[in-house]
Amino acid sequence: MIFVKGFSRKLGGIRALLGPRDPPLMNHYSFGPLLSSHTIRLYLYMNILVLNHVSVYVTCMLLISIEVNHDCVGKGGNDTSKNSRKVSSATTPSIPRTDGEILPSPNLESFDYSELKEATCNFCQDFVLGKDGFGLVFKGWIDEHSLKPVRPETGMPIVVKRLNQKGSRGQQEWLAEIKYMGQLHHPNLVKLIGYCLEDDLRLLVYEFVPNGNLEYHLFGRAGDSYFQPLSWDLYVKVSHGAAKALAFLHYKADVIYRDFKTSNILLDSNYNPKLTDLGLAKDGPIGCNTHVSTRVLGTEGYAAPEYIRTGHLTAKNDVYSFGVVLLEMLSGRRAIDRNKPSEEQMLAPHAKRTINMRKFSQVLHPSILGQYPKSSVLKVAQLASQCVSDEPNFRPNMKDVVEVLEELQKSNDNERCKSSKLRKSSIASKYGRKTLR
Repeated sequence: MIFVKGFSRKLGGIRALLGPRDPPLMNHYSFGPLLSSHTIRLYLYMNILVLNHVSVYVTCMLLISIEVNHDCVGKGGNDTSKNSRKVSSATTPSIPRTDGEILPSPNLESFDYSELKEATCNFCQDFVLGKDGFGLVFKGWIDEHSLKPVRPETGMPIVVKRLNQKGSRGQQEWLAEIKYMGQLHHPNLVKLIGYCLEDDLRLLVYEFVPNGNLEYHLFGRAGDSYFQPLSWDLYVKVSHGAAKALAFLHYKADVIYRDFKTSNILLDSNYNPKLTDLGLAKDGPIGCNTHVSTRVLGTEGYAAPEYIRTGHLTAKNDVYSFGVVLLEMLSGRRAIDRNKPSEEQMLAPHAKRTINMRKFSQVLHPSILGQYPKSSVLKVAQLASQCVSDEPNFRPNMKDVVEVLEELQKSNDNERCKSSKLRKSSIASKYGRKTLR
């Protein structure tokens, strides 16, 4: 009886996901031609009666894939060659874990709502970390091995996002987050531990990343008198790690992030960046298509101008967003500042004009001027200007961006070593010793 009640509750949530009947479509998953998505959904729904919780994840994956294919049919994009490649690449991991990998199957825990309620002390307001487009974000604790809830400040800290049913983000984005974060693993991507699906409740469980997001380290919070910006070396380190994550998404996973911004870059205890929130991500264009036609979504100030005009999404939209973040780090200004004169409110076009006029010092934040190697700062400014070019073809790809920042980080490390040796030599001379050990 308990088993039946539990499944009844889960199936209620799945029914909500299935939605209304859709028109017929040509699918790419060997269900046969001209099956309706309603028929496929019914097939998946019946599967859940006999399979375990993994079916929820598989259902999420397939329903999103069906939605993508339905879009392609309407636009004439029915080439399946790239889809086949995606399935095979997800079947056989070929990438070392240090560079990221696509897992052969989802590795997610299915949590009961009661477990997450206990892990967050009944979603206590004292454990609220913030709020994003999904809803409130809580800190909780679970056992590292059993993943069962434990007392606060013991075990492994986690982050629990609870979807606000009345919020701006819907269940499609919740499904997309599971789809991508469940199988894409990279050192610079936040780890999704699991999910909860009960009735109309939708929750996601992530690893806890202790040093907050880059937005806080750039701009602080209102009333925070202890705020200290990061050093230039750390900004370069964060930029390099974030660029590697985007390159992984573009070239290994064939995914366009679509919402790259400072608040989505989290920093761990060693200030290594980890990208979060792939709810707006989309699969890259299929076959000979050059772009994905989609509704314009993202964050104002970070989206590329051609994407805003046409709804044509490419990886170069992420490159533009990356350039905006570089400019925020250089200038200490937000992507949009309504308090500035009208021609300066949008950071990217204003900064690009200023850098192109060789007046890049006018863009720099006072804390950067005179404190860091001018050559290093200039390289980042030039890279940022290229990334926010109005013409997508003039923007570098993320592999090129990674190479530039990698060389810059090595150069900064070498400079730091030289400075350290000079400092040791100076101390040795002061005490009359030839060497200092």
